Amino acid sequence: MGRVTLQTVADKVGVSRMTVSNAFSRPDQLSDTLRTKILAAADELGYVGPDPSARALAKGATGSVGVLMTDSLSYAFTDEVSTGFLSAITDEIGPTGRALTLLTSSSQGDVVPARDVPLDGALVYSCDGFSPAVEWLVRRDLPLVFVDQDPPENRPTVNVDDRGGARAAAQHLLDLGHRRIGILTGEKAGPHGEVEGELVSGHYVSQQRLLGWTDALRAAGVEPVIVREPMTPEDAAYAGARLLLERDGRPTGVLCHSDVMAHWVVRAAEDLGLTIPDDVSVVGFDDNPLARRIRPELTTVWQPIAEKGQVAAAALTAAIDAAQAGRVQPAEHVVLPTELVVRGSTGPAPQG
Repeated sequence: MGRVTLQTVADKVGVSRMTVSNAFSRPDQLSDTLRTKILAAADELGYVGPDPSARALAKGATGSVGVLMTDSLSYAFTDEVSTGFLSAITDEIGPTGRALTLLTSSSQGDVVPARDVPLDGALVYSCDGFSPAVEWLVRRDLPLVFVDQDPPENRPTVNVDDRGGARAAAQHLLDLGHRRIGILTGEKAGPHGEVEGELVSGHYVSQQRLLGWTDALRAAGVEPVIVREPMTPEDAAYAGARLLLERDGRPTGVLCHSDVMAHWVVRAAEDLGLTIPDDVSVVGFDDNPLARRIRPELTTVWQPIAEKGQVAAAALTAAIDAAQAGRVQPAEHVVLPTELVVRGSTGPAPQG
């Protein structure tokens, strides 16, 4: 037998193509007996149903929502903050019957995922705000929710109080007597690792955390040493930590963009014969599960990762439903709280 089509099933049962189509997509139009007969014939012939693309075109919906991430999708499966965020999204999206599609912000030849993948809407998360992929999603006029991004006026956004959390982390070190303080950030860096100027990247979270740290430090008359800590690969992260800890006038306290970065500071300090926190106090950000596996356990800034995913997914669902119903959904901007969690990786500044 050749390719099995809708007509093949219709011919076997002795009904029209429309009747077979209704058995799959509009079961309320048929009696239970006739629908059961059609589905049994389709199963016997190996027919799985109408083409999904054609079905989506007819319905005006794809049944899929996207999450736009960094150039590397492996980040979604290796970073514990990212996996927690995506897990919360799937819990929220699952009951709607929609599928979740991960989109890389890069392109391969003529294939541009943000432009070409069929979607009902998307979350813009963990990517450079200046990325062409973001522009493609906007140009498609899809329902969008921006997460950890600079809030556009006309789109819903979900952020955490990165600036306030970073300010609290810096103040914690100041209160412990630290005055030589280093910062490892995701900001753009010069050829020797140190940041040239400030706020030069398109990463909103990096910008906000750097602002929070410097708010507190400069108010206290402390000028920090700022070094770019690349998020990947691991050897580059470790090198960034060594760059900070091996300099003259080594910092007694280090503020890190993430708990992963803090982990590499701790590793570098140990390799240099330094003790945490007696010689160097280290503060992370995120409070992901890694923070409790580090020894001593990591002082960090907690952010509500699961709640962020749930709120973002709910906002996207509402935006998609409104768009499909022809309604205008107000652009709500949500900022979730952060909280400093003090553990064993920070202590009083060493004397001398």
